[in-house]
Amino acid sequence: MVGYSRAPMKSPPSALSTAHSAPEHWRTDTRDPVAVLDIPGLNHRVRVFDVDASLLVDVPAAVGEDVWLELSVEVDSRRQWSRRIPAHNPGQTDGLDYHQRLRLEAGQGIRIRAQAVVKGVTIRQLLLEAREEL
Repeated sequence: MVGYSRAPMKSPPSALSTAHSAPEHWRTDTRDPVAVLDIPGLNHRVRVFDVDASLLVDVPAAVGEDVWLELSVEVDSRRQWSRRIPAHNPGQTDGLDYHQRLRLEAGQGIRIRAQAVVKGVTIRQLLLEAREEL
């Protein structure tokens, strides 16, 4: 499921200079191993985003020795972070999370990509989200 939304603006009524738009909120939520956000550039202003990637997997009740999960995050095709860990919590869930703050200059767009690789577990959710900070 891919969804894009704009949250209501949280600035005071007297702050007319920021009243040009509500904060942006970009989100994709999938069971697929890849999630992508393409955030277009805006010519009239600088934007700062809090980016979160989250991988949640189902771990089988009987966990073997070589069972793991991995999450990688790329920004404009450049790897920012990658982590592989052994799966824990047999019969429950396990996960990995990543957070980064990104500044986009006026006119700058960006592509954010999260990729999950797993062995012996099943992807329950791969969530990629970018929230604009005003």
